Amino acid sequence: MAIGNYLFTSESVSEGHPDKVCDQISDAIVDMFLAADPDDARVACETLTTTNLIVLAGEVRGPSEVANDKAAMEQAARDTVRHIGYEQDGFHWKHAEVQVHLHPQSMDIAQGVDASGNKDIGAGDQGIMFGYACTETDALMPAPIHYSHAILRNMADDRRAGKTPQFGPDSKSQVTLRYKNGRPVGATSVVVSTQHAEDAEREEVRELVRKYVLDVLPEGWMCPDDEFYVNPTGRFVIGGPDGDAGLTGRKIIVDTYGGAAPHGGGAFSGKDPTKVDRSAAYASRYLAKNIVGAGLADRCCIQLSYAIGVAKPLSIYVDTYGTGRCDEEALVSFLSKNVDLSPRGIRNMLSLNRAIYAPTAAYGHFGRAPTEDGHFSWERLDLAGELKPLLG
Repeated sequence: MAIGNYLFTSESVSEGHPDKVCDQISDAIVDMFLAADPDDARVACETLTTTNLIVLAGEVRGPSEVANDKAAMEQAARDTVRHIGYEQDGFHWKHAEVQVHLHPQSMDIAQGVDASGNKDIGAGDQGIMFGYACTETDALMPAPIHYSHAILRNMADDRRAGKTPQFGPDSKSQVTLRYKNGRPVGATSVVVSTQHAEDAEREEVRELVRKYVLDVLPEGWMCPDDEFYVNPTGRFVIGGPDGDAGLTGRKIIVDTYGGAAPHGGGAFSGKDPTKVDRSAAYASRYLAKNIVGAGLADRCCIQLSYAIGVAKPLSIYVDTYGTGRCDEEALVSFLSKNVDLSPRGIRNMLSLNRAIYAPTAAYGHFGRAPTEDGHFSWERLDLAGELKPLLG
């Protein structure tokens, strides 16, 4: 169904953005605990960063040699910042102070989400989670967020490889696309702000950035030159946590669909997969992507809802925005009967009990290629074959 002509914008932020630094540190802690105890580790880790200070806080459960090893947690934070590339006076992986304030998980929560005494593992909290997919890109992602991520990811790859020493770790992008009859046809404006070296000239930075935008956008999609904005304030030398404080979980729209689909409100990073904020959002994306991948719709949104301590989802909702080639009630019936959407079922289906989360914490949790070692398993299309018979 055509849904008209309009402009739509999404933004992304790089791995060096203050909030993303925090997301990556928090997920490094998640991976540390899951590597030590895949089945029973519990992590809810928040990170705060500011000028040469990193603070970790939250609740954890795991083997004592991990849960009590604050030095290892500190080193995980430093290693993350080092990989990102921060070696500036105001924020340096080696010299920043790291405070670790992680403590044991509340037993009131544990008794609701552990399998002991229950038939299944209950959800770690109440809430609603959404997944989305569409045919705008090969990754079955909305085009504005897909291209926004790709610009910054490619810039970061070259920066860390030493190809563009003019760039600093902190950057943001924003892509506005024109839609005709509900399909993207070109960019009307592109904004990229990137931290840069003290001696880098504004025009030099602009021309360096232009290459990455042209490489990412489809041929002929580049915006007019007067709508191509690079460092609009003119200067961006001080960046990262030295320029602005960061917190885990403040970039949830960047993490998902760039505003093109609903969001339940819960952040992902820093949470182990018993937290349905994370695992059920991954499951929702998996289901929506497979529905679109099977040709049952051009757009699909899935909503799941849960109650703390209760294993089964309270509701399953499917919306194909009038693009469906299958009745939505039939899709709900299929998913209810054939897919185990309990927290344990999701973890087993997507093999989430592994140290696979650090790479998710920058450049989006969705639209990434699944790997043989289990990263981004929710991007697989292995359910599409089972769904295709619903075409009739």
